[in-house]
Amino acid sequence: MEISSFDELLTAARSQPQPQCLLFVFAAAELPDDATPQERARFEAGEGGALEPVMAVDKSPAELTDFAALAEESNRFGRPWTLVFVAALSGRSGSAPAEKEVEDALERMVEAVRIGRLDGFIPFDREGNAVRFG
Repeated sequence: MEISSFDELLTAARSQPQPQCLLFVFAAAELPDDATPQERARFEAGEGGALEPVMAVDKSPAELTDFAALAEESNRFGRPWTLVFVAALSGRSGSAPAEKEVEDALERMVEAVRIGRLDGFIPFDREGNAVRFG
């Protein structure tokens, strides 16, 4: 299934046969200290930089109304962010994933974003549109 917006992701998560837990890692684009002048110019033009996780949270699809509400909540509790990476964790036998399983998955996800291993996540911009890299 091709997901192009956050609303499509919510619809897909709500339609799954097992309870879902959505994992969110909010990341800010930052310029590394050792950036070249060319990298600095690109960054100032709104391109490039490195993604640094600034906040992570999990939510069930039932806790979410839409992307605007998620973005507003994130703005109240965290640092400014550029992209949010989302993954889903499926429950089993009609039960949501265990808290420890969710915590471990979020930790792995934060580290994956930190090192740039982004496969398996759907990135969304600040308007809730899916972003494609490369």
